Amino acid sequence: MKRTRLVLAIMTLFAGNINAGTEEQQVIDTVSTIFTAARADDTAKFDSVIASDFYIFDGGARFNGDSIMAFIKAQHAAGKHYEWNVTEPDVHINGDTAWIAYVNKGSITDASGTTKQNWLESAFLEKQAGNWKIVFMESTRVTPPPKENPGK
Repeated sequence: MKRTRLVLAIMTLFAGNINAGTEEQQVIDTVSTIFTAARADDTAKFDSVIASDFYIFDGGARFNGDSIMAFIKAQHAAGKHYEWNVTEPDVHINGDTAWIAYVNKGSITDASGTTKQNWLESAFLEKQAGNWKIVFMESTRVTPPPKENPGK
């Protein structure tokens, strides 16, 4: 009997860890979807992963879902293309809320060529009707440190 309880306890803990890993991956996938949608100018897909009151701080400005998509579409029309990738995710889940911090490693391509670029980003999500929705995001462009002048 004791052995059965021990086995059940271990299985319960294991199942909880599997579920936590699955939930963490769902949060990561939700954030990745916003980038996939933005790259393709897919407003419907973008809207499918954001909350109705979503907003983002990016480049020193506040955007809602419509305004950030309009901005990205205008950048695409001007010949700029972006590559975004969620790397080094740090996910924290508490019930129906989650936050994620990550390094967005990507690039910006325009007529002058492609420049690698990293951003430090975070997002707050809520589980709504069983799906993770992004409520808030923040993005800070990483600038490389100044190069030292070897001649001095």
